[in-house]
Amino acid sequence: MAKVKTFTHDAANYVENAEDAVLLLETALEDGDPRVVAEAIGAIARSRGMAEIAEATGLSRESLYRALSANGNPTLSTTLEVLRALNLRLTVTPRDHAA
Repeated sequence: MAKVKTFTHDAANYVENAEDAVLLLETALEDGDPRVVAEAIGAIARSRGMAEIAEATGLSRESLYRALSANGNPTLSTTLEVLRALNLRLTVTPRDHAA
């Protein structure tokens, strides 16, 4: 049997501009899993440079990598600080747009 090669997929490699970041984060939020949201924010942060985000937020790179991973659980404060550093913000709309 032939060996199958696998590759690690990193969404950070595909976030090239603000529109890509918004699409990734909106998709993660639609999923509803907090781990997926944290990972998406982490991918966006890595695409911009985690050192730059760490400096802008005053948090260490290591703590950001941990918090913004599938196993991380960032506080709301950390999440908002990272989004601010990424020049993004969360908005709220009714689930049922007709309401």
